[in-house]
Amino acid sequence: MKIKQLGEFGLIDLIKGMLGSGSGVGDDCAILPLSKQNFLLLTCDMLVEDTDFTRQDKPYLVGRKSLGCCLSDIAACGGIPQYAQISLGLSPDMSVSKVRELYRGIISIGKEYKVKIVGGDISRSDKLVIDVGILGLVERRNLARRQGAKIGDIIFVSGKIGGSIYGRHLNFTPRVKEARYLVKNYKVNSMIDISDGLLQDLGHILKQSNRGAILFKDLIPLSVDARSFDEALYMGEDFELLFTLSASEARRLIRLKQNKKFFPIGEIVDKTCGLILLDRRGRRIKIKKPSGYQHF
Repeated sequence: MKIKQLGEFGLIDLIKGMLGSGSGVGDDCAILPLSKQNFLLLTCDMLVEDTDFTRQDKPYLVGRKSLGCCLSDIAACGGIPQYAQISLGLSPDMSVSKVRELYRGIISIGKEYKVKIVGGDISRSDKLVIDVGILGLVERRNLARRQGAKIGDIIFVSGKIGGSIYGRHLNFTPRVKEARYLVKNYKVNSMIDISDGLLQDLGHILKQSNRGAILFKDLIPLSVDARSFDEALYMGEDFELLFTLSASEARRLIRLKQNKKFFPIGEIVDKTCGLILLDRRGRRIKIKKPSGYQHF
């Protein structure tokens, strides 16, 4: 069997099975015991030219994105990013000024989120490859995971989605601040960031939590960049938070007059219902398969 036949998530399941229980595979970060109060969060993300960005994209923005993707993973666990390592695959023909701009972008977003760059590695590559690893912390009481969604939970997103490929995927805002607000003030039952598409990433929560979900088309907030509703469902790289709260916690969040960032879009239901998308008349909308971006 070839990798393209197994698929990205089939490959991940294969590796997870080989590593055994307690490997940390299955969440946005590896969650490691550190002390009685805190967990250590460890995440990494690899960006490859012509897959995650193009040669024509501004190196400064590519650098920002490379660190921003990992910051978004830390946010999805409710954590605080602290240290990063940057490894690069570079062509010998690449200009030094391009590498300088790339690092300028990395350093800029690192300063915004108080992340210290503490090393990395450099190797030869035909295409530009950026591999970022981040260490973070999260209090045990504030940890958010993909598993934990409960029947009756309300599903939220932290912003408008869709159309990211037209430029926003290079200059998004990792929702670290929003995630910290949520975990410190509400009981977040499950959370993930939207990197592969709303439906696919919600599917991860449902699989880990052994639940189903109903989404309401008219409640899903579309970005001004979205050229179709399908782009909000399947495109990905929005890097908004997707999370669930109990009905009582959801009412508290919705009642806040200053709440203009968090949008309720559906409800968690029994697993037997699967994932259902309804229009304003209550009619089911067919969901495409696969339901988001996959590398293979």
